[in-house]
Amino acid sequence: MGRTRMPNFCLNRIRPHVQIRSPPIQAKNNPSLAMIPASAPKEKVPGGDDVAKPTPVIGRKIMILVDSSLEAKNALQWALTHTVQSHDLLVLLYVTKPSSSSSKQDEDSKREINPRIFEFLASMENTCKMKRPEVQVEVAVAQGKEKGAIIVEESKKHDVSLLVLGQKKKSMTWRLIMMWTHGGRVVAGGGGGGGGVVEYCIQNASCMAIAVRRKSKKLGGYLITTKRQKDFWLLA
Repeated sequence: MGRTRMPNFCLNRIRPHVQIRSPPIQAKNNPSLAMIPASAPKEKVPGGDDVAKPTPVIGRKIMILVDSSLEAKNALQWALTHTVQSHDLLVLLYVTKPSSSSSKQDEDSKREINPRIFEFLASMENTCKMKRPEVQVEVAVAQGKEKGAIIVEESKKHDVSLLVLGQKKKSMTWRLIMMWTHGGRVVAGGGGGGGGVVEYCIQNASCMAIAVRRKSKKLGGYLITTKRQKDFWLLA
């Protein structure tokens, strides 16, 4: 089956959760004026006229699932070049399995997280700042057995507008086995960038979730999967 090419596919129009609206102010000294919108406050400039202050721009919060896999790195690369804007806040999420002593308090469990994870996240953060220095970057680590459910929970906790995940190419045999094993249901478990985790996040995330897979080197571009569309070919 051929793929549909979408050269104009763009996610930069996703609106942020917060909007700033300035209330109108009543004209006091001139009754002929009705309501004057307070579009922007003005400030005095020495030796000049009043100058309107620029209206602050509220960006989106975008979460990207990161790990050492090639699929995750490709998804991060795609997000930085195709959807992240200057005023956005980027959240790099790393999900790890809980330690054997999971009954301890949260502070104790955080101390037991492998230090290499934080070193890896620091490296990913530096990569983002090198490619997009104007974008703010945060890192987050979550622990849990059900990776898909943890990702969905973290995306809701951070109130993100967009969730980006890397996706592996799965054979038709693998898909049939998964459907037969789980009765056609999309499960929350799985590991890495597996189809089970990615599909679960796409179907259950409260925000828009996107799975990204790099097309072959010969053809180039990316395959984009959302809740409504599957494997759209985005030339890059």
